[in-house]
Amino acid sequence: LMAQMKKLPGFIAARRKNWAFLRRALAPWREWLILPEATPGSDPSWFGFLITVGEGAPFSRAELVAWLESRRIATRMLFAGDMTRQPAFEGVEHRVVGGLENTGRVMRDTFWIGVWPGLTPPMLEWMVQSFAAFFAERTLRPA
Repeated sequence: LMAQMKKLPGFIAARRKNWAFLRRALAPWREWLILPEATPGSDPSWFGFLITVGEGAPFSRAELVAWLESRRIATRMLFAGDMTRQPAFEGVEHRVVGGLENTGRVMRDTFWIGVWPGLTPPMLEWMVQSFAAFFAERTLRPA
């Protein structure tokens, strides 16, 4: 345990560096992607890089995820969204406030890619090149 704890500052620094790289590199496609932002005054140790396909984007999350996965870039869906639609909660008494539009949107349009500390600069570049190729194939230019 202590040996792992000694590695923690390096892991945190690498995750932050990888996250910042992806944030900068994917910023040109903000017209179609909603990118994560840290809460003001915070300095998170990011576990992943959350991406939401914007409303009106000329592609779906499924299309983008399939493209990335075909290029060996692992993605994950964000667990949560509309918890009232999760099978584990069927029959569980609960209260709903509002229409839950945003939770539905997360379930439909959000995914994340990793910022694992072991990602190398060529791996990160491959990720960004893969996003660029996806948009180029659809003749979508950066803003």
